[in-house]
Amino acid sequence: MKKKRNSLKSNCLVTAGVLGSATVVAFLLQQFVTTNTHVPLLFILAVLFVSRFTEGYVYGIVASMIAVAEVNFVFTYPYYVMNFSLTGYPLTFVVMLAVSVSVSTLTTQTKRQEEIRLEVEKEKMRGNLLRAVSHDIRTPLTSIVGSASGILDNRSILPEEKILELVEDIRDEAQWLIRIVENLLSVTRINGDNAHINTDDEIVEEIVGSAVAKFQKRFPEMGVEVLMPEEFLMVPMDGILIEQVIVNLLENSALHGKTATQTRIVVANEPGRLIVAVEDNGEGIKENVLPVIFEGSLQSREGEEYDSGRNMGIGLSVCMSIVKAHKGDMRAENKPAGGASVSFWLPMEENKSDGY
Repeated sequence: MKKKRNSLKSNCLVTAGVLGSATVVAFLLQQFVTTNTHVPLLFILAVLFVSRFTEGYVYGIVASMIAVAEVNFVFTYPYYVMNFSLTGYPLTFVVMLAVSVSVSTLTTQTKRQEEIRLEVEKEKMRGNLLRAVSHDIRTPLTSIVGSASGILDNRSILPEEKILELVEDIRDEAQWLIRIVENLLSVTRINGDNAHINTDDEIVEEIVGSAVAKFQKRFPEMGVEVLMPEEFLMVPMDGILIEQVIVNLLENSALHGKTATQTRIVVANEPGRLIVAVEDNGEGIKENVLPVIFEGSLQSREGEEYDSGRNMGIGLSVCMSIVKAHKGDMRAENKPAGGASVSFWLPMEENKSDGY
């Protein structure tokens, strides 16, 4: 109900604002021209804008009626007198009405097509996540069941060191399941690509620092270097989701970098956007994986899964969904000197940093 009231208010304001602007412009032009032949064209344009930027047909039709009456009453001689016998009056009304109906129809169709497209993308994302989750959950659960069964069935003959090793395996696999659940919880906060999310101005340094702290609790042996701009940065974002993106990228470096021993976060600001890159000194990403790395299920051209033990597809698919919901984008590449770099950017207002 509240949403409908807000929509009604917004549409009424658009209609009033456009017609008011057309009226002001028409009065201003009267000071420089001797005829009013431009006035009907100006109000036809106003009706077009009303129809384009409001919902449904009502506002465009109402704007047509108001525009025709205003042209007749205010801008046609004799002024401030309604004269329905003016030459061309019916034609002007019919033209404005046709414009409003035509544009409203096109706008409504465009909005419906966009809704269908978003729904298709949403279902595609769900399908990718389900495929990735089915693999990523099955693998650690199988390992947990196997380790637990080994302990229960052979506890009397297993040495203590072997039992501890199996318990550690159970712990590691359980932690991996927790990270999968965290990713899925992140996805529930958005409704698919280009979805609306609630954002607040967040301090970038705090978000990055929190992500690094969470990562180093899980991977204390992995070094992390953070390079931040000197200026103070505040960017509109959902802090929890963007923190999850950074954590996912750091974990991918640790788990899939193979020989990676060092990870670096590089934060930079360009006009209108914030860029965050996570780089490592590992083996890099296979060239045939790069084009499909964000699709949620990584398959090599030979048909072999990129990582049978730890598919990073779900994490990167979640990251892309989150970044897209922020109206940003992601890219992955191999560095010339070795290692991989996965970066994302978020839109920001230029006055959100001290550097502008």
